[in-house]
Amino acid sequence: MRDLIHRATTVTTVTLLVISGLLTACASQPPAPAAELAPSGKLRAAINFGNPILAVKDAASGEPRGVSVDLSRELGRRLGRPVELVTFESAGKVVEAVKAAQVDIAFVAIDPVRGADMLQTSPYVIIEGAYLVRNDSQIKSNAEVDRGGNRIAVGRGSAYDLFLSRELKAATLVRAPTSPAVTDLFLAQGLEVAAGVKQQLQADARRVSGLRLLEGRFMVINQAMGIPKGREAGILYLRDFVEEMKASGFVAEALARHGIEGAAVAAPQR
Repeated sequence: MRDLIHRATTVTTVTLLVISGLLTACASQPPAPAAELAPSGKLRAAINFGNPILAVKDAASGEPRGVSVDLSRELGRRLGRPVELVTFESAGKVVEAVKAAQVDIAFVAIDPVRGADMLQTSPYVIIEGAYLVRNDSQIKSNAEVDRGGNRIAVGRGSAYDLFLSRELKAATLVRAPTSPAVTDLFLAQGLEVAAGVKQQLQADARRVSGLRLLEGRFMVINQAMGIPKGREAGILYLRDFVEEMKASGFVAEALARHGIEGAAVAAPQR
């Protein structure tokens, strides 16, 4: 009997020690979402200056500001991790950085090509792609752009580049290094059309006289958050985060605060 009691006591003690060790280990490690979303101890957020809907440089300080910056900082606050803003001039460079796990989160258009290299949330904002031409251009509508002889300037690796590469039948693409450089390339090379985010092209039309946007849009861009592949717990957390940011009014308030017009908060998705 004494042997049985001794064995039971020993087993109980060992079990308690194991449980205690597990609890101590769990307490010393960050939660799974933080471990996956900020594995280095800080949240490295890719900020793309190539899309003014997402981010721009503050005129006074030169610091990044915009809806993507606000979302990054709110996510870092919730994870209890400092945020490092890693800036880029084009979406293509952002995608490369995500693929190489050089950043932890990014703000990119949903596209089947990009989806192969990262995990993505549902969209948080919807923006429009538009065409820009000269005032004396014979092109009057979006339907007239895809014709033989028309050359379209587009940012390399942008959502517009990916979309038009699939959709164009007769026109050809001429790629600028970044989306903000599209209009300057269009003018310098005497191309027929420039393609990009509507707000950027509107700003270019105000900056350079003799230009006009074609009415309407040629594509709708669903803008989402993305992370490197393999971080399954991280994307589950991030998908819930995006839905909450839309439902709470955070995204709408950020767009209004930064004076963004022409972009809409995406519908809820579960």
